[in-house]
Amino acid sequence: MQYFKLKKDVSYLTQKTIKKNISLRGIALHSGLDVTITIKPADPNFGIVFKRVDLKNNNLVYPNFANVTNTSLNTTIENEFGAKVSTIEHLMCALFGLGIDNALIEIDNEEVPILDGSAKTFIEKLLLAGIHVSEDPIKIIKINKEVKYSERERFISIKPSTLSLNIDYEIKYKNKIIGNQRNKVKVYEDDLADIYNSRTYCLFEDIEFIKEKGLAKGGSLDNAIVVKEDRILNEDGLRNPKEFVNHKILDCIGDLYTSGYRIVANIVCSQGGHYLTNQLLRKVFENKENFSIIEIKEKNLPHTLINKNILRSIA
Repeated sequence: MQYFKLKKDVSYLTQKTIKKNISLRGIALHSGLDVTITIKPADPNFGIVFKRVDLKNNNLVYPNFANVTNTSLNTTIENEFGAKVSTIEHLMCALFGLGIDNALIEIDNEEVPILDGSAKTFIEKLLLAGIHVSEDPIKIIKINKEVKYSERERFISIKPSTLSLNIDYEIKYKNKIIGNQRNKVKVYEDDLADIYNSRTYCLFEDIEFIKEKGLAKGGSLDNAIVVKEDRILNEDGLRNPKEFVNHKILDCIGDLYTSGYRIVANIVCSQGGHYLTNQLLRKVFENKENFSIIEIKEKNLPHTLINKNILRSIA
């Protein structure tokens, strides 16, 4: 999987959308519904907006951390009128990773289709649509102070970073196939193909409990890794050696985009998930001293940043 390449005379520091509409249809993981989404180009400063086209009125839902109403096995956003969109994290990760600032996402039901359980198909479709670059400068969130959120042994922290978004993530499972995994990524510098390709997963013994909660109605070996004791039930096995923790990083990136902009920070997380990431963002934004929103222009950009390859994603 390759990143899109911009023309040499085009700034990486301006806002982007896609060049044409793209549609995807598939089964929703938790509701089991057949869902179609259409992603459309949008003007600069429009942002990312979901539109429930099955609803006639009050159907715009904004993927903002403050609008997150459920983090049980997915991220769900909801507007003040009760219109919901769930399982947004994989699509949000793809938009973040490709530097797409503005898009209208029309959806005909309340859950984004799971597709293969990763962000791979979203990335491929968005790249096929092409990237349109505007002349309007991007904005980024710069973290000014360390902020932490923890629950018992689980924690997530965010610290200032000079130019990058670095994520250090670990998971710990008693299951020996998953075990303890840790990975570190520089989001704006590294090749994230393994992150985008990594699928959601679950333990076989948890499936009955999950379904009793009314979830995973659309789950199958086509869209999730299932681990039973000392074996993986999927015939093709894993796509990469750290697929379990890499999927958690995928989720984390998608959830971070509910901040509204790309972030410059160092993040460390142990045994986290949608809930911890959302609580971290709420804690960051409750105090204006914790962050700055900066409009990036080439004329005032540090020389070191211009020379780095990281701008392929940060912008």
